[in-house]
Amino acid sequence: MWRQQRPVEKTIGTVIQLHPFQETSLIVQWSTQDHGLIRTVAKGARRPKSGFAGKLDLFFKLEMDFILSRRSALHTLREVALLDPRLGVRGSYVRTLGAAYFTKLIALVVEEGAPLGELGNLLERGLDYLAKESPTRKAIFFFEEETAKMLGLGDRGLKGIGELYGRIPSIRKELLQKVAK
Repeated sequence: MWRQQRPVEKTIGTVIQLHPFQETSLIVQWSTQDHGLIRTVAKGARRPKSGFAGKLDLFFKLEMDFILSRRSALHTLREVALLDPRLGVRGSYVRTLGAAYFTKLIALVVEEGAPLGELGNLLERGLDYLAKESPTRKAIFFFEEETAKMLGLGDRGLKGIGELYGRIPSIRKELLQKVAK
């Protein structure tokens, strides 16, 4: 029986979560402008000589090729090319914590597979900021307020997000304790 080849999708994405999968693979969650939040399996990515070696890490911005799955929400990653490692995010714990908070907040409010639109642009700008600067309370509050506005919550900010989604990411408390005033 002949199988029709599925087309390869190409897009730019930011790695927002990594999970080990089986012995040698990774499940990678991405933030993409074209496809929204998606998950891919990077087969063999944990092998030393993998083509993915050194290219898949949190907050890395990559050009990627993947094959959409017909049966599940887990797609197959084929190739990646590093565009921006955002190494500054790893410059301090508070920067990494800020990046984790921004990605968790966006992941909370966006349905998997739905286009991100302006929320995607906001996340990219936030991560780029954290690659250069340490977060401040003002920057965190700005990110939250912009997220709420883009969701149509007006000036209700984080309170509105909490009411609508039933929670906010728990790491916010630690982040606010660690940032400069």
